[in-house]
Amino acid sequence: MASTGPPRSLKRSDTSLTREGDQLIITPLGAGNEVGRSCVYVSYKGKTILFDCGIHPACSGMLFHLDHAASLPYFLEKTTFKGRVFMTHATKAIYKLFLSDYVKVSKVSVEDMLYDEQDILRFMDKIEVIDFHQTLEVNGIRFWCYTAGHVLGAAMFMVDIASVRVLYTGDYSRKEDRHLRAAEILQFSPDICIIESTYGVQFHQPRNVREKRFTDVIHSTISQGGCVLIPDEYWSNHPELHNIPIYYASPLAKRCMAVYQTYINSMNKRICNQFANSNPFDFKHISTLKSIENFNDVGPSVVMASPNGLQSGLSRQLFETWCSDKKNACVIPGYVVEGTLAKTIINEPKEVTLMNGLTAPLNMQVHYISFSLMQILHRQVCS
Repeated sequence: MASTGPPRSLKRSDTSLTREGDQLIITPLGAGNEVGRSCVYVSYKGKTILFDCGIHPACSGMLFHLDHAASLPYFLEKTTFKGRVFMTHATKAIYKLFLSDYVKVSKVSVEDMLYDEQDILRFMDKIEVIDFHQTLEVNGIRFWCYTAGHVLGAAMFMVDIASVRVLYTGDYSRKEDRHLRAAEILQFSPDICIIESTYGVQFHQPRNVREKRFTDVIHSTISQGGCVLIPDEYWSNHPELHNIPIYYASPLAKRCMAVYQTYINSMNKRICNQFANSNPFDFKHISTLKSIENFNDVGPSVVMASPNGLQSGLSRQLFETWCSDKKNACVIPGYVVEGTLAKTIINEPKEVTLMNGLTAPLNMQVHYISFSLMQILHRQVCS
């Protein structure tokens, strides 16, 4: 997501030959020394660009796009910004669903909300879409984007101002995952590269090793009558577990599946080929769980619930119900940030604070096996 707008007024400090506008200035307004609320201001030759406009994931309860763009409705509706905003088609489609859900599940008071549903409806019409590899020009700023892998709609933006090229990207992946393509290899190198570095200094086990750890935890927990999270493919390959109910506790995810099917051409070849014969997003072993009131919590079961940080919602309710029983397991499969309950329990404290302020023993197994859609740093990204 990129925003372009009229330049700020630049004060001339003196009559020296080097003008302020000749300096390319990069100012991280967010994510400069933290994960989340990405927002990077770039100015050069009197032109200005804002890359991303996110919120902190500990506040939103989720990352997927919101840590890069959830402050945008406020920026467009509550400030004097008069520039233009661009997203990829898939990002805009899924972004509206996440914003509406964010407003509904937010725990802050109405007075403290950055925006409401009406603000979202008004501002969505202001977002312009860009195709991958399409070149646009706004006020002398040329830009285009490449596939970043990572998540549906994610893009690496190349911006050209007076022949100086700046590449901006959040997380990207040079490894093809189970449904998305890998990030593209660029045609040429940028002069300046701004990259999210959440995983910039970390080494990850190969995916098959992490999947083996994950499924081992699942099998052992289910066999002792506990409750756990599980992926659909593993379930299909183990018929002895087919009598164990699996639930996906996220109406939002169900709606997002329609977006994934709409943009099936953004998927990798395996998914595109499979879609020609059957729907790869029709998970026959998984049922939707609307609320904890609809959940029959008897015997072993598998629940995939949100938000991932366990701050609130159904994932928090189920955690508080199951955390004191050592037969149960909580598998945290993605990145978690400071300030969330998920981050706290990774350190395996003896007890946790419940939403009502009371404490409870943490006896359940806690496993952090990250399948977060990571950066894979690779020399070939910029050839």
